[in-house]
Amino acid sequence: MEAHIPELSVIIVTYNHSAEIQPCLTAVVQNTKLRPLQIIVVDNASDDDTVDIVRQITRDYVEEEVTVVLSKNSRNLGYTKAVNQGLQKATGKFLLLLNPDVVVLPNTIDKLISFLQNHPDCSVAAPQLLFPNFQIQPSCRRFPRRRDVLYEILGLNRIFPRSSQFNSWKMADFDHCHTRKVDQPQGACLLTTRAAFAQVGYLDERFRMFFSDVDWCKRFIEAGGKVVFYPEAKAIHRKGTSVYRYRRRMVWISHWDFIRYFWKHYPKVRSFLPNILVSGLLLKTGIIRWIFARASRKTQ
Repeated sequence: MEAHIPELSVIIVTYNHSAEIQPCLTAVVQNTKLRPLQIIVVDNASDDDTVDIVRQITRDYVEEEVTVVLSKNSRNLGYTKAVNQGLQKATGKFLLLLNPDVVVLPNTIDKLISFLQNHPDCSVAAPQLLFPNFQIQPSCRRFPRRRDVLYEILGLNRIFPRSSQFNSWKMADFDHCHTRKVDQPQGACLLTTRAAFAQVGYLDERFRMFFSDVDWCKRFIEAGGKVVFYPEAKAIHRKGTSVYRYRRRMVWISHWDFIRYFWKHYPKVRSFLPNILVSGLLLKTGIIRWIFARASRKTQ
């Protein structure tokens, strides 16, 4: 029975990703030597050809020790719930959360797995992300502080881009060229082990779309593990295809999820007033951004 347990389970959540899903899946299958390989695609009620493309790929790889599991939701449940649906079906020794707009380069997954195997104190490993033109895409951040919201709104992070105070959250001081322990790599490509996952559990479904990956990394660290950025492994990321496609909705969801993050991780009584103030700032800026996104859509 042990031989039939997948070495790796890859969880991919899709919503109208017909343009991205085929290169994503093809790269996973062709660019890793790991077998048996389980790929779980959870589709959030796409109304394009995403599901048909996944079904065709499922037929193509039926003889290659590659199992593609398609789970189609009748409505869009949001990213976090869909990831958890995939994790519930995953049986692999390693678990990879992968966005459909990511194309892993040759041996990227193998390198990430080897890194975790050689560093048992590490719970999560993430690759260096690249733009389609192969320029480095900044992808790591420190856990956000409430003051970072104020710095963003006032533009201090842009006025002082190299400041360790004003731009600490987005790690402008990090060149993304060397291996290091980080708080939170972007959730576009995150690898963990079955044992580490058993310690922290599923993503928190109070976060609909954003900050569930931030919260997950924080929980791994609080459980005693390390989260590591490993640039020897690389992947191309067509950043934010879903976010830009549905910008108005995503703006609103992102601000609400940001608010939920602060209330979850700063729950003490002394944090009540700062949380109220930051929540108000995020709601106001969310409304402004939503209005601009709406106006921009009308002019297109």
